[in-house]
Amino acid sequence: MSFVSDLRVVLRGRDFKRLFATRLVSQFSDGVFQFAVAGYAFFTPEKQTSATEAAIAFAVLLLPYSVLGPFAGVLIDRWSRRQILVVAPIVRGGLLLLAALMVALNAPDLYFYGTALLVLGVNRFFLSALSAGLPHVVQGERLLLAANAVTPTSGTVATFIGAGAGFLLRMLFGPSHGGTALILVVSGVMFGLSALVAATMARPLLGPAYDESLPQAREAVRNVVTGLVDGVRHVLHRRSPAAALGGMAAHRFMYGLFVVTTVMLYRYYFTHDAEAGLSEVTGVLATSGAGFLVAALITPWATERFRPEGWIPIMLATGGVLELALCLSFHQAGFLAAGFVLGVTGQSVKICADTIVQRDVGEVYLGRIFSVYDMLFNGMLVLAAAVAAFLLPANGRSSLVLTIAGVGYIAAAGLFRLAVGGDGSRRRAPEQLPQQ
Repeated sequence: MSFVSDLRVVLRGRDFKRLFATRLVSQFSDGVFQFAVAGYAFFTPEKQTSATEAAIAFAVLLLPYSVLGPFAGVLIDRWSRRQILVVAPIVRGGLLLLAALMVALNAPDLYFYGTALLVLGVNRFFLSALSAGLPHVVQGERLLLAANAVTPTSGTVATFIGAGAGFLLRMLFGPSHGGTALILVVSGVMFGLSALVAATMARPLLGPAYDESLPQAREAVRNVVTGLVDGVRHVLHRRSPAAALGGMAAHRFMYGLFVVTTVMLYRYYFTHDAEAGLSEVTGVLATSGAGFLVAALITPWATERFRPEGWIPIMLATGGVLELALCLSFHQAGFLAAGFVLGVTGQSVKICADTIVQRDVGEVYLGRIFSVYDMLFNGMLVLAAAVAAFLLPANGRSSLVLTIAGVGYIAAAGLFRLAVGGDGSRRRAPEQLPQQ
């Protein structure tokens, strides 16, 4: 089935359409916010960002965000997920307005990043609730695969579009702190609008199902570490979900090496001006967005012929080989193409990993497993940034870092195949979508 056909089928469900719309509005706002933060951290004319400072920025923005993951997982397995989708955007919108005020008043970076951490912490609850709620609005593995191709991918494309809107807003408002503050205000207002969309869904729609054997939320928070360990133990006893999480984590580490290298190259090697570097690195962002969209087009088709467990190593190996071929010459055209290739690779892996986890993990553990998922998703990028900071020269040109990323992708593909065994590559008769 094609992306358009999958979209047409899953959009037949009224509740799915509302959940889908909530995601699109919120992730568009997220793109505007991420562009504002990236421009402020890496491409402010007054700043001279080093690879180490870039790694610190990634750690500040992502690591505490991941630490909140276990708490989010425990709570969204107990709280109404629909209510999370209503309340979280309002809280985050208010925090973004506060961040805008701090930037406008030229407050120390520490305060801005502290507020950004809170914004991303709230977003952790929101995104985990979206993922855990999806199986409640679609039925059947094949339809769930189609929904996973459509929703996260469309949401990611919306994020890229939002980043593009952020770029246009920066051109309109200017690169000054006042301009960044106005971009943050726009993001806050947009994110708040997603609460209105989520409020149209029935409160019990997205679960979780009541289980009287579960402890109350307050008690669960006190035992969050135990809950996280239980979730990890649950997934480790299931070969395919464990391998899917490993494949996704490997991609994020290799992709993190590529991202930090690319940012530093466009800031100091390909260009020598902050605004020019930001404009040109936006091209890599655009090709990556195109890659995410293409992944949505090809992954449902590919998984009709191979199991998701078979498509993940194909994508990882392809990403590694092409990243090496395209980037080691250090031409800008190669990095533009690599952005596209790794966009296809990463989103294909994510679609398959989401589907495997939702298919094979028990409902009562879904929130916690997606929290583990998100900890890996962000934590591996932070780890990659730290490694890149240690290895990269001041101008970002390093064949060693790019080689580690390319070979790492290929090795991850081989390890994934070993982890899932021969079953991962066997063809199967696909579960049919409803006829139109």
